[in-house]
Order: sequence, then structure tokens, then C-alpha cells
Amino acid sequence: MSLTHASPRPFQLQVPQADLDELQQRLARTRWPDEPPGEAPWSSGTDMTWLRSLVAHWQHGFDWRAQEARLNAWPQFKCPVGGIDLHYLHAPGEGPRPMPLLLLHGWPGSVFEFMDLLPRLTQPSRFGGAAADAFTVVAPSLPGYGLSFTPGQRRIGIDGMADLMATLMSDVLGYPRFGAQGGDWGASVAARLGWAHAPLLHGIHLNLMPIPREPAHVTGDSDEERRYLAELRRWLAEETGYSLQQSTRPQTLAYAMTDSPVGLAAWISEKFRAWSDCGGDVDSVFSHDALLADISLYWFTGAIGASFWPYYARRRDGWPVPEGATVDVPTGYAEFPAEIVRPPRSLAARTFTQIQRWQVMPRGGHFAAMEQPQALAEEIRAFFRPLRA
Repeated sequence: MSLTHASPRPFQLQVPQADLDELQQRLARTRWPDEPPGEAPWSSGTDMTWLRSLVAHWQHGFDWRAQEARLNAWPQFKCPVGGIDLHYLHAPGEGPRPMPLLLLHGWPGSVFEFMDLLPRLTQPSRFGGAAADAFTVVAPSLPGYGLSFTPGQRRIGIDGMADLMATLMSDVLGYPRFGAQGGDWGASVAARLGWAHAPLLHGIHLNLMPIPREPAHVTGDSDEERRYLAELRRWLAEETGYSLQQSTRPQTLAYAMTDSPVGLAAWISEKFRAWSDCGGDVDSVFSHDALLADISLYWFTGAIGASFWPYYARRRDGWPVPEGATVDVPTGYAEFPAEIVRPPRSLAARTFTQIQRWQVMPRGGHFAAMEQPQALAEEIRAFFRPLRA
């Protein structure tokens, strides 16, 4: 599918100083709630003591300009595609034949997730790898997220995102074939590309397996499936309140998240704790600066409401690969132990018919690019290595 597009233009991020000043004013005027007496920290939501420490750092220690500089160190562009002004990093790889790789984030992430992963993919020789395994990486802000959002732009679901990504890689950037890698919604976009745009793909690599999450899809015929069914039921019962709200009334939630930076921080940071391999101690995996870079990007762009849209669209449109259809391009999967759900290979193989690598990782969770960038980079390189010919 080819969508109307124009020529890319170079981009550098510079948030106006007035926006930084306004954020500080809002943080200083925070109206804090109480907490239910006698409840353990984090048991009913984001812990106030921890959140106060994060907000204090946001006010007095966090350097947004340093985070901007970190992002601006990579070549960035914007390009109108299909009526959306897409933002993307386009980082050339070392060596004579770097493979083009589309690198896709999800929610509540952003391109800031990839700051430690990018050099390991573009310049593997700096990190103990071989230059022959290098990638030229295209890392877009998903449509409706961060720097790919402007107020009033049309909302699109995963199928539309995949079409835009295909146009960006093939028509705008001129890559006849490329690889795709993603977690969270990025994994769904990669899967949709593998189904709807298979001739463009060398293969797809995933660190979240995007198959339907309804118990009716699990037969329970093996120990693996029974383990997954118990895990899935616990997830649906205890961890999906955010998804239900975002998929049914995203606009209602957007008012609070767009108006309150502390509310936004509470909503996002709770997921970084719950979904990572941190053992309940979010600070053991993510620095305040890393969390606030991501949260601040949502704040300054005002994109949080639009970022909910894929949840709303999926509720209406279903999973990105239609029921009964299959993804027949080479597929790799890295199963991180603290991922939100971990379906067994027997279920994944019903949809992904060409699983060529399935690696169980020793550590890490949902935010693998941030938690375990070296391990994820090695897995991506290993999967795509035989597909480069």
C-alpha cells in the first residue's frame, strides 16, 4: 500500500523554554491525594513516597536539555506520510552492507527507549560484535506518539500504522526489503507488516508475542499451555484496568493526563515498575532521568491521549493479524522472564508459521531495550544473521 508522502526534512528537538517553565509551575502547584491507611506501598497504585521523590527530581535535578541532546545526537527527520508528519531516527550502520532495520517502540514508551540499543545495532564492533552484523536503523515515533503527533491529527490503529511504516521504508527511504523489530505495540506493527507487507520483509523479530489474549484461545493441552493459561487469567484479573480504560474511554482519561504532569508520571511510571524485571524496586532498573525523559516527551508533545488510540482501535477492529490468517515471514522471538504475558511456542506457531529462533532470556522484562540492551542487540543480530544473504 503506497500512501501520499513528501520529502524528508532534517529535525532537531528543542522544547521552548516557556514550556519548561510552565512545567515547573505546574509541578510546584501539585495537589497531592492521600493514601489508604495500612496498605502496603504500591498495592493500590503508584506509591506516593516514591512518586514524590521522582517529582522532586523532576523539579530540582532533571536536565531536559541533556535528554534533548542525547536524542539530537542521532540523525532525525520528519516526513508527511498519509497525512501524518512522521518523526523518525535514521542511523546509518557500520560496515559495507548494513541491513535496514525498522525499530518499533510501544506504550508507554518512546524513541528514548532505544538510546542504549541503537549504538549496539549500528556499531556492533564497539560492543564485542562484528561489523558484518550491523544495521542501518530507522526508529520512528509511532503515529500519534511523541514527535509523530500534532493536535487534531487523525487517529489510526495498528493496521494503519503498519501501512505507514511500509510506505516510510519502501517509498520514502527506498529500501526494497528490510527487517522489523518491536515490543509492545511495536511487536503488533511488526506482525501486521509480516502479514500485510510480506514481500518487503527479510523477517521480523519480537520481544512480545502478539497473539490474542483470551482464555478461549488456549486449549490447555500441555503443561506449557496450562502455565500460560494461569498466567493469562492472573493478568486479566489484576493488571488490565489501564487497558480497559484506554480501550473504552480514552478521551476521558486524556483530560487528566494532559493537564497534570504528576498524574501523567504516576500513570506511566507504575507500568515501568509492574512490567519490568525489577523485583518491585523500580529504581534498581531505571534511573529517574530515564523515566523522566520518556514521561517528559509525552508531556511536552501532549500526545498521551493519542497514544491510547491503538487500545481503542483494537477493541473495535480485533488483533492486527486477522483470525485464521498466518504470518509466513521468518520470525524470531526473545522471551524475557518478566514480560507481561509469555505464550508458549505451540500457541504462537498457529499464527507465526516460520519461527526460526525462540530464545528464553535470563533477565529482563517488557522494556527490554532499556533493561537489557546488550542481550537484546545480540539476539536481534543472531536472528537476522542468516537472513542477510
